[in-house]
Amino acid sequence: VQLQASGGGLVQVGGSLRLSCAASGSGFVVNDMDWYRQAPGKQRELVATITPSGITNYADSVTGRFSISRDNAKNTMYLQMSSLKHEDTAAYYCKATLIGESYWGQGTLVTVSS
Repeated sequence: VQLQASGGGLVQVGGSLRLSCAASGSGFVVNDMDWYRQAPGKQRELVATITPSGITNYADSVTGRFSISRDNAKNTMYLQMSSLKHEDTAAYYCKATLIGESYWGQGTLVTVSS
C-alpha cells in the first residue's frame, strides 16, 4: 500500500487548508486512517482518526477547527483545517491500517504565518 499526501503549503493565521491522502496498491478498503503531525523539535502526535464507517476522533488541540473525512470508493482521506494557528505549523503525515499493518505517507508541510 502506498500513501500519497498532498495539500500542504503556506497559509496565514486564521486561514484554511485541505490536505488529501490517497491510498493505492490495495484492492481492499483500508481500515482506520489517521493524520499525524510533527513540528520541529517535537514528537509526532496524532491529530485525527477516522474509521471505515466514518467515526472520527480528534486531538483536543484541533477539535472544532479540523475536520477529517474519507471517500472509501477512492481510498482517500482528507483533513480540512480551518482557523489555523502558528502552532499548527508542522509536517503532516497520513497513516492507514490494513490487515494489521500500518502504512505511512510522506509528510506534507503546513506553515502558518502572521
